[in-house]
Amino acid sequence: MTTTDEPLRAGRREWTGLAVLSLATLMITFDMFVLLLALPGLTADLQPSAVEQLWILDIYGFVVGGFLVTMGTLGDRIGRRKLLMIGAASFAVASLVSAYATSPDLLIASRALLGIAGATLAPSTLSLVSNMFREPRQMGVAIGFWAASFTLGAILGPVVGGLVLAHFWWGSVFLLGVPVMALLLVLAPVLVPEFRNPGAGRLDVASAALSLAAMLAFVYGIKEMARHGLQPVPVVVGLAGIALGAVFARRQLRLADPLPDLRLFDNRSFSTMLVGLLLYGLVGASSLLFITQHFQSVAGLTPLQAALCLLPGMAVSVVSVTFAPILSRRIRPAYLIASGVLGTAAVFLWFSKLGAADGPAPLVIGFALIGLFEGPLLSLGTNLVVGASPPEKAGSSSAMAQIANEAGAALGIALLGSLGTAVYRSGVTGNLPDGLPTGAAAAAEESVAAALAETAALPEPAGGALLVVAREAFTSGLNVFAVVSAAVLVVAAVFIGTQLRHVPPTGRDVATTPAAEHSAAS
Repeated sequence: MTTTDEPLRAGRREWTGLAVLSLATLMITFDMFVLLLALPGLTADLQPSAVEQLWILDIYGFVVGGFLVTMGTLGDRIGRRKLLMIGAASFAVASLVSAYATSPDLLIASRALLGIAGATLAPSTLSLVSNMFREPRQMGVAIGFWAASFTLGAILGPVVGGLVLAHFWWGSVFLLGVPVMALLLVLAPVLVPEFRNPGAGRLDVASAALSLAAMLAFVYGIKEMARHGLQPVPVVVGLAGIALGAVFARRQLRLADPLPDLRLFDNRSFSTMLVGLLLYGLVGASSLLFITQHFQSVAGLTPLQAALCLLPGMAVSVVSVTFAPILSRRIRPAYLIASGVLGTAAVFLWFSKLGAADGPAPLVIGFALIGLFEGPLLSLGTNLVVGASPPEKAGSSSAMAQIANEAGAALGIALLGSLGTAVYRSGVTGNLPDGLPTGAAAAAEESVAAALAETAALPEPAGGALLVVAREAFTSGLNVFAVVSAAVLVVAAVFIGTQLRHVPPTGRDVATTPAAEHSAAS
């Protein structure tokens, strides 16, 4: 007999609306992957320094992380669908600006604007999904599909981006998001119901400013210290970020209507998976940077060929993310997630043994294995975070899940990307062929992409010798990155496996689901 306490099952409209929401999440990773493929082209055209190149890559994640708390809570207040529509329109405009950027500074600024728009997309879509699908098993499948759309965007990004880059300039890849966002603006009002929390209270502007300032200052400090060491300015800025973060947290505890409800951290599933998503984010985004650059700059593949090499891993990841919620009906999430993370760590240990002459095959196979192993963490971990909060706070919890992902990605590119740059420079410095022009030597020490661009203008044998040195140095950076990543993943697997042992299989016992656990803790 059905009772009023049982959640309503979603119907055809909800599942169709889920497909529409996936357009927005698809574009988030689509934009990231086409940027990675466009990096050699924009490097040759705009000639950014190594620091500017890193900022082009990671400013999007920094700004998204800074604004996610504000946007998630804002969606609870003004309406999650309304915020999604605003974000989609802004994303389209920022994409146009990025496409026609004429300098590294303008591209960095437009990427920051994309970050503000992107901060509205992920929490809005995830919170809408969590409200449209309230039955636990349906929610698990829906969030798995939502997570798979990120991977689908990563599949389409390299393929479509590679085809476009084969015929047009690097900026054309940013134009691809404009018609997708236009389609979302047309379909969302028809198929996606609006949700808002009428009792959410007012938005605290001071808290929003504190969250953004704390994120930007902290990550900037870490990034600059990783690159230049313990210089006074980065140290002071980083410490200021920590201090602002502490002020932000204390302010939330005093407010009647805080931006994030810090009481959610009392839920063990919620806090554990935020840490797990953060640790995995450190490795995931930066690994894609290393792999795509290795395909093009070391293996000598074209952007389209590099995209095709990523396809097997992306396809496997879609399957893994989609079916992990089904497996979780019989197997505890702790076991599924921890075993997957350990499998990923084993792949990175294999990567630590790669040589510059090994070709692309080991990375293609390894990336496919990563796609297989990461599914449980991405789908089940997100489900545990979102399911820990009541429906009226879905925007806040969705934002926290995305903060863990985006902050982890930004920190990974900043820290591990800088580590790879340091190893690369160490391998290049002192090993450059004799007789190189000063400008060519300086460019070669900046990045492997810059070294590759210089070799085309150098006579032989200097050009070939420089190419060998740069490729070996970059591969050494990949090896060191892989060892560090494996260590991070082992820590994450042990932590998740021990902290989530109490969580039953999905839907097995409603009384012990994360949401019920939160209610009991309250």
